Amino acid sequence: MLSNPFLFTLLRHLPASLASWLGGWLSVRLARPRMKLRDARARANLTLLRPDLPEGDREAILTRRWFNIGRTLAELANIDRLVSPRHVRVIDPAGYRTVLDMSGPMIFLTTHMGNWDLMAAHLKDATDRPPLGVYDPPEDARVAAQLKRARQSYMGEAITGSGGAAREIMRHLAKDRAMLYILVDERREQQVWFPRFGRPLPPSGNLSIALRLARKTGARLTPFYLARTSGAHFDLHWHAPLDPAILDDEAIIAAADAFLGQACITHADEWLALHDMDLTRDGHMPTPTRM
Repeated sequence: MLSNPFLFTLLRHLPASLASWLGGWLSVRLARPRMKLRDARARANLTLLRPDLPEGDREAILTRRWFNIGRTLAELANIDRLVSPRHVRVIDPAGYRTVLDMSGPMIFLTTHMGNWDLMAAHLKDATDRPPLGVYDPPEDARVAAQLKRARQSYMGEAITGSGGAAREIMRHLAKDRAMLYILVDERREQQVWFPRFGRPLPPSGNLSIALRLARKTGARLTPFYLARTSGAHFDLHWHAPLDPAILDDEAIIAAADAFLGQACITHADEWLALHDMDLTRDGHMPTPTRM
């Protein structure tokens, strides 16, 4: 959708809810049949994460997942219209406001679930904290350019994980009450290393970066995510901030892992990274303790 300017423009001119539905329909009808390897990988991973479910229920989850992925891509054209209480309901809004109003820098951790771009836009709209988002650009140059333009319009500053990114992030977090938005379930080496799902994996990638930044800047880490309720409507769930001045790295990881990991299992029909990992590989077999 991002690589087709006509379709992107069409989605922008449609009502946001209709555009979302159309994206889901196109994903199930056109994208899923062309992405059999990803579909099979998601199926194998879901079988390991939800062995308690009958096969028919897992297939229903996978179908909803393709529809939700299409919705998320289509909603990119209308993010500004979705940043509204009509589309995003905050769980415990008073508590969330207290978190946003805390002093000092803050790092918000999330996963590719619900609509991660809307998460960034909603966060920017909800607070006066100077925002910064970090992401890995797509390989297609046209898609990358379109994505960058879109994200800068609602994310504030948005940088890619380039060689100079760490220095820029450090300068940003030195600002008064600055915040960083970072996705911690990125794909590396054909695997997703977080959430851990009981796998004995050390912190690495974006999670490791977030931990080091928190130690150097004193930033609290706040896990949160969006869960789609129906159509283009979501609930925003958040975890109490994790303070590196009080907690060691393992305690922070355990809390974030329990919160975001359980969310990814519960909302597997919304989690993009389900097809980006291979839980059948040695050392990656999950041992989920909750469903």
